[in-house]
Amino acid sequence: MEYHNPVLLKESVDGLNIKPDGVYVDVTFGGGGHSREILSRLGENGKLYAFDQDTDALQNKIDDPRFTLINENFRFLKRFLRFYGVKKVDGILGDFGVSSHQFNEAERGFSTRFNAKLDMRMDQTSALSAYQVINQYEEEQLKSLFYQYGDLKNAPKLARIIVEERKNNPIENSENLNQLLKPHLFKGKENKVLAQIYQAIRIEVNQELEVLKEFLLQTEGMLEKNGRISLISYHSLEDRLVKRYIRSGLFEGEPEKDFYGNISVPFKKVGRLVVPTKEEISENNRARSAKLRIAKKL
Repeated sequence: MEYHNPVLLKESVDGLNIKPDGVYVDVTFGGGGHSREILSRLGENGKLYAFDQDTDALQNKIDDPRFTLINENFRFLKRFLRFYGVKKVDGILGDFGVSSHQFNEAERGFSTRFNAKLDMRMDQTSALSAYQVINQYEEEQLKSLFYQYGDLKNAPKLARIIVEERKNNPIENSENLNQLLKPHLFKGKENKVLAQIYQAIRIEVNQELEVLKEFLLQTEGMLEKNGRISLISYHSLEDRLVKRYIRSGLFEGEPEKDFYGNISVPFKKVGRLVVPTKEEISENNRARSAKLRIAKKL
């Protein structure tokens, strides 16, 4: 698809174990690839709800009476499904991260390839943009997000350089930021490190990890017994949260044991970790870091 080439399409939808008359949710609609595949497996009494906070995604809305597109962040999963009278669903699919469209639209500021205003907002009505992060965050805040979200060992140096530069002039766009930081990055790895820097800023702007946690905590209550979650992550921070939640229902620590040493967990994993084939990666380079985890509610 021109807007967004869906990753692990068959594998992720297979993971939902779709019932023709079931109710399903695609929390990351984007170009609608996963949603169309789900609809193709539903009967006339099936129902699909999809979420996307990016207004650009609305142009891909599917004309199907079984389909409802909700222009909201999936952190509000329960609230908006309840608004539509939905209390339980049979499966939830999530394909996290940035869509191909968002990366390829230069003015959105997600990519290191283009010169654009420092934006990076998935929800274009959000108050916080990359410009505010780069030009207004304290040095300690910048250091922390570069280290935590970008795994950048030279985070203190990068934060200091940015704070010193903006004393004289605001850092307006990606070209300003790239030219400022490139001389201080590892030779031959400048583009890779810049991508890590952009990832860190993007995660902060969109509160991606907080949103993911809020969403995951709602899945248990929204799913019918034996309902499935099928979740695709693109970096270790996301995947670690998904993996731990499936395993223990927690993001840190271990679940409490009862008198007999048993633990109560909300999910049981289904199958092993799924990653793209070499063929899919050759056709869609963005798939290279994808990891799919599937689980069913106990």
